[in-house]
Amino acid sequence: MAAEESNNGAEAAADCVAIIFGVTGLVGREIARRLISKNKWKVYGVARRYESFPILSPNYHFISCDLLNPQETEIKLSMVQDVTHMFWVTWTGEFPLDSRECCEQNEAMVSNALNVILAKSKALKHVSLQTGMKHYLSLRGPFDVKQVSVYDEKCPRTSEGYNFYYALEDLLKKRLAGKVAWSVLRPGLLTGSSNTALYNIMGCLAIYGAICKHLNLPFVFGGTRECWEEVFIDGSDARLVAEQHIWAATDDGISSTDGQAFNAINGPSFTWKEIWPVLGKKFGAEVPEEMFSNDFWFAKAMSDKKEAWQEIVVKEGLVHTEMEDLANWEFLDILFRFPMKMLGTRGKADRLGFTMRCKTLESILYWVDFMREEKMIP
Repeated sequence: MAAEESNNGAEAAADCVAIIFGVTGLVGREIARRLISKNKWKVYGVARRYESFPILSPNYHFISCDLLNPQETEIKLSMVQDVTHMFWVTWTGEFPLDSRECCEQNEAMVSNALNVILAKSKALKHVSLQTGMKHYLSLRGPFDVKQVSVYDEKCPRTSEGYNFYYALEDLLKKRLAGKVAWSVLRPGLLTGSSNTALYNIMGCLAIYGAICKHLNLPFVFGGTRECWEEVFIDGSDARLVAEQHIWAATDDGISSTDGQAFNAINGPSFTWKEIWPVLGKKFGAEVPEEMFSNDFWFAKAMSDKKEAWQEIVVKEGLVHTEMEDLANWEFLDILFRFPMKMLGTRGKADRLGFTMRCKTLESILYWVDFMREEKMIP
């Protein structure tokens, strides 16, 4: 049966049918929650791994599928023939970013899904793709540390290395061929709740804070002075990004078969220096007078703390997770030592009518409480 783990009960009539690829991720889960709350929507959620926190609704159907396997994708999605809106908010990180292999794998996943959806769902109106602010620069460098850029959607592509974001945009343009409207959303640093996200800032911060409290360690920020004191990256609350996906996919006034790109960012800027002491207090950890350290590396400091996290899980009665399910310490070290600013403007979305904004500190505090309610963190 294609729609695995379907919920029992009468299914309400739906005017719109969404399929969300990456439904267990930071944004995918929020898109599903929002659409299900609207009576006219039926939602299919697709992910490789089963849901740790199942969405309970008669209008929601979960499908476990390895999208890299074309035969499995064909079988699992063949019964889904009524899709009107497709949301792509997933990717595979088996290979390094900006590598040829990463580009090829992610393109293959989208292609496998489109092969089935385009063949089976003749009422498809819109495809919404999520990429990110990495659209605007290559992670391979070279980096001009003196350059301060605020990127808008018209900025040209970089020519360095492979960027799978470009491959996915080009694939949509080619496959949809002016017949189906599509949009691309480019968030910054995502805040949300998931135990399947590779780059999960909330999981990193929460586990670090919990371990600092558990072991009586100081809540130190390890990185560069610039990343500590200056506005270096935009925050993107998963709730805002989800709402912007839905807005871009359903507003007929902005929908275009030529494709529309939007930065999906909170709006107000932030520095880690202003956020860090509030976070430390939120986690109940010791906040030292000197919070910044250029010599502190999270990957090194946390390399022997897996047992401490398991002690916390047992002591606090949390949902069982391994430390690496929620925290990626190498990511945190890169983020806090990144040589370039990744800042965007949201002028286009504002001008066209998307006005939701978030303050990043408030977003982080909200998601800490959310993860606590789900018993993911203490």
